[in-house]
Amino acid sequence: MLTTGQVIDLEHTGGSVTVDRAQAIRRTCTVTGCDVSLIPRTPADQLATYGARLRIFRGVDYGDGSTELVPLGVFRLDSVDGDVNDGPVNLQGKDLAACVADDKFTTPYKASGTVAGAITALIQRSLPDADVISRITDASIGSRVYDYQADPWAGCQEIAAAAGAEVYCNADGSFVIATLPDLLTTPPVWAVEAVEGGVYISANRAMTSDKVFNGVLARGENTTDNVPPVSYLAVDNDPNSPTYWGGPYGRRPDFYSSSTLTSVAACQQAANLRLALTKTPNATGDLKSLPNPALEPGDVLRVTHEDDSRELHQVAAFTVPLDVGGDFPISTISAKEDG
Repeated sequence: MLTTGQVIDLEHTGGSVTVDRAQAIRRTCTVTGCDVSLIPRTPADQLATYGARLRIFRGVDYGDGSTELVPLGVFRLDSVDGDVNDGPVNLQGKDLAACVADDKFTTPYKASGTVAGAITALIQRSLPDADVISRITDASIGSRVYDYQADPWAGCQEIAAAAGAEVYCNADGSFVIATLPDLLTTPPVWAVEAVEGGVYISANRAMTSDKVFNGVLARGENTTDNVPPVSYLAVDNDPNSPTYWGGPYGRRPDFYSSSTLTSVAACQQAANLRLALTKTPNATGDLKSLPNPALEPGDVLRVTHEDDSRELHQVAAFTVPLDVGGDFPISTISAKEDG
């Protein structure tokens, strides 16, 4: 979409869209084309980096004659470069969270109310027409004052964390407030199988105790609202758990503090939700398969290896190629044996 609001189709020869849950700006893109006329010469040119956006799709062929066009994201165009005579032309962009992140506060800003309300206000401060979808049980927060030069998108993430949630821009260009799905209870959305006709190419597996905690101390102190300090320590109290607080794993607490937490109940909710994530054994998998552009971080996959062993993996990051063929690398946040 151009800065004039006009929507045009762009021919392209390659590129990729990377989606990574660990990054503040979750979706980034690179698009390669041959048309050198796309290289802007002036700020008024159609693809100048002054407000133009890219909406990217990739098709899926189901093998039975049916196809589907799957959205991969809405991106702010950040750079255009290429050989002015022979090309190729490279376009690079970030999802719309970058618009919120770059709109730094020029005066102190006070966030208050509820988690969903405060996040929506911060996003729509920069993007008035933004669609914000909340998939959490909303909760009240204490006032939080952000100083000038602070990052509003980091503020959105801090407020979401108070509810044990995350906020991100999805493939449709909408903003979503949600908790990470539970690997143990979420049905798999895709089977990656090393069988004839399967999409499996290769896989690596690793496990580490790095950043695996079995306790979370959540603390809140809010002088703006004149609320005294409050805290709650949540621990893994299951004796059958490998990360049991009183077991051989030892005590490994993590800490979280925010002025948005103004009651013991709020601290308890934040601590319990964060503990559910941090006590997960840090098993990781790196898979390669045929492309599936419909995946989202947090999706659960059922993986069948060449030795017929099966595992459940939860998607953390992946890169979708924009040309025909090519490997589809997927990184996972956790994995467990699937009986």
